[in-house]
Amino acid sequence: MSNTAVGESLEIRLLEIEEIDERIMSWFNDDSLMQYYTNSKTASSYDTMVDAIKKGRQDGNNFTYGIYYKENGLCIGTLKIGPINHSHKISDLVVLIGDKNYHGRGLAIEAIRLGNTIAFEHHGIRKLFGGMYASNQSSVKAYIRGGWVIESILHGHYLNNELNEDRIEVGCFNPKLFSQEYVDQCRLLTLEEYLNQYS
Repeated sequence: MSNTAVGESLEIRLLEIEEIDERIMSWFNDDSLMQYYTNSKTASSYDTMVDAIKKGRQDGNNFTYGIYYKENGLCIGTLKIGPINHSHKISDLVVLIGDKNYHGRGLAIEAIRLGNTIAFEHHGIRKLFGGMYASNQSSVKAYIRGGWVIESILHGHYLNNELNEDRIEVGCFNPKLFSQEYVDQCRLLTLEEYLNQYS
């Protein structure tokens, strides 16, 4: 199966080390973009990122893709599949639209859907999972609209500005391995219910 995916506006393919320039690195040192992106909330260095990408590919458990806007071929973000647990065939999937000129166009949703396809068809993932701050409504909306479901809530999981904040646990099931009925049973909240609870 292909290690790339092409949609209406985007193409997802492995990010080459040579492509990582100051522009891409600036995304990972932008507080507004990193507010919810990492648990440590620390800035990333070029060497740290390159080493992580190389090690992930060498070990076969972490893969960083570029998100390319088809119209001009520009890399506008990154998509990471990993860490992959090969025993259970599960993985996280994290999308970052780093170029703010492309925010507000629904591109994160398309990127997530394309990432799902690569994870399931190329990497053989059974289930994708992840979690985010309850206040990060844009991400929760994007993942749900990208085919994921809210499975659970970890109450008071984060300490955000000295206040307790819930973690929204989301998952996406390989449709070749799980029925829609099964997925529906796993859904804790619909998008509307989440917004009513956390708005």
